[in-house]
Amino acid sequence: QVQMVESGGDLVQAGGSLKLSCLASGLSFDVTAMGWFRQAPGKEREAISCINWNGDATVYVDSVKGRFTISRDNVKNTLFLQMNDLKPEDTGMYYCASLWACSESMMSTRRSNYWGQGTQVTVSS
Repeated sequence: QVQMVESGGDLVQAGGSLKLSCLASGLSFDVTAMGWFRQAPGKEREAISCINWNGDATVYVDSVKGRFTISRDNVKNTLFLQMNDLKPEDTGMYYCASLWACSESMMSTRRSNYWGQGTQVTVSS
């Protein structure tokens, strides 16, 4: 079955950087669009970025554009999120998921209802 194992979250100061990883199994990772989602305290989970199967197309929500970079390693079945210039509003639990496609309209469309355990990012001011 599909499994996603997110890692790399930590407590950092505003302006700092983190790199999240998501190890995926149970799916044909190298032909599947992938995305990162974030759930801030007291808010709904939202899609923040996605990448197509071969990495040549990416989408970001405005709040992270220019600061976050999504990438993937199809040999290692791993998705990444490089987060720079972190802000307190980036605080939340971060999850990865497989998507039907990567576009502005499709970045929330998960291929399954499965969620991994997520990884916590906390940004202090």
